[in-house]
Amino acid sequence: MTQRTVIKDDRGLLNNFAYEPPVYIDEESRFGFTEFAEKWNGRFAMIGFVLLLAIEYGTDQGFISLLTSAN
Repeated sequence: MTQRTVIKDDRGLLNNFAYEPPVYIDEESRFGFTEFAEKWNGRFAMIGFVLLLAIEYGTDQGFISLLTSAN
């Protein structure tokens, strides 16, 4: 078992938490053409394609004919 230290703040008060976890800062940008964004775009495209196939299989019509006959 690891020993945890006691931490006092700037006013000399004892910290209720025996251990302060290290601060984690994510350096990767989440906007634009990043690897993170492209992975999620690909995942949503795959889900949409599978749903499109399920709709066409369930209705026995193509997607375009479903859109034009929705009057």
